[in-house]
Amino acid sequence: MNKIQQKKKDNVSLAGDPTLKSMVDAGFSRYHFEHNALPEVDFAEIDTSVNFLNHCLKLPMIISSIMMDNSCERINRNLAGIASDFGLGMSVGSQRIAIEDPSFENSFKIRRYAPNVLLFANLGAVQLNHGYSVDECRRAVDMIEADALILHLNPIQEVFQIDGSTNFSGLLKKIEKVCSALQYPVLVKEVGYGISASVAKRLQNAGVYGVDVAGAGSTSWSALESRHSRDIVTKNAARAFIDWGNTTVDCIKSIAEMKKGVRVIASGGVKCGVDMAKAIALGADVCGNAMDFLQNILISRSSCENFVESLILELKTTMLCIGCHNVQELKAAKILKVEW
Repeated sequence: MNKIQQKKKDNVSLAGDPTLKSMVDAGFSRYHFEHNALPEVDFAEIDTSVNFLNHCLKLPMIISSIMMDNSCERINRNLAGIASDFGLGMSVGSQRIAIEDPSFENSFKIRRYAPNVLLFANLGAVQLNHGYSVDECRRAVDMIEADALILHLNPIQEVFQIDGSTNFSGLLKKIEKVCSALQYPVLVKEVGYGISASVAKRLQNAGVYGVDVAGAGSTSWSALESRHSRDIVTKNAARAFIDWGNTTVDCIKSIAEMKKGVRVIASGGVKCGVDMAKAIALGADVCGNAMDFLQNILISRSSCENFVESLILELKTTMLCIGCHNVQELKAAKILKVEW
């Protein structure tokens, strides 16, 4: 078992460890909706569907990138089934391991279990500074018959992980080249520290279709890398960044306030249907979640199904109580900031 595969297995085993959670709050508790006791809406007719990347999602939720390798094939298959059954989108974890060793390709090929879902391929953007090009990006998409490519940005994680790739210079130009050459939409996401409005604007100008803000408020990858490290200096330094990052809410709100039409996936501490509603009202197009899906699928498929059904019930109840018939009305709903 190589180092990348072993690390992915370790990350799965650490899912949900409370000591690895960011000390930054995602920010949803700072906002609330005004309750409407006379909504004039039929709960049974509330429509939670959205159109994103020319796919109709029955729920504005994407199963965010989760580490994948051959040992996790059952997890991947079950998550793909959940996405298919409930009309969700899904992103695979980083495909670098399969690009460099084709024997790992099979564990990423989940299209057979989810023939109609919105599916995202995934590579680390920094690899464009380490020999990767449009060819590798195209291979990642074609490998899994994806609808789009996600390039993830993870500077803090790369600094603290063993043999991390830390040269992020000149990366925007290379992302722009991928966007112009690839016949698929390209999105960019962070891994837990947030994409600010200024970065989102630069990415949009480079041709990026949209961003997954992946803000602070969920897993802290610096805490996770601290756990992995055997070097005391790295271990201590990584823990110093457990409260680092732009909150998910601040990322959504600041990008929306630019009024530049940047498409936004809101992930990072989106824990329930009420959070989903707040994210959309603040400016997100859809939401994303990785940790809760992983934790529940590790228990059982039925546990994960119950989690999604709870999301649906929570979102629909929120929409009822603010008088929204559909997600378009939710996007226009008034949301109030709580004064502390």
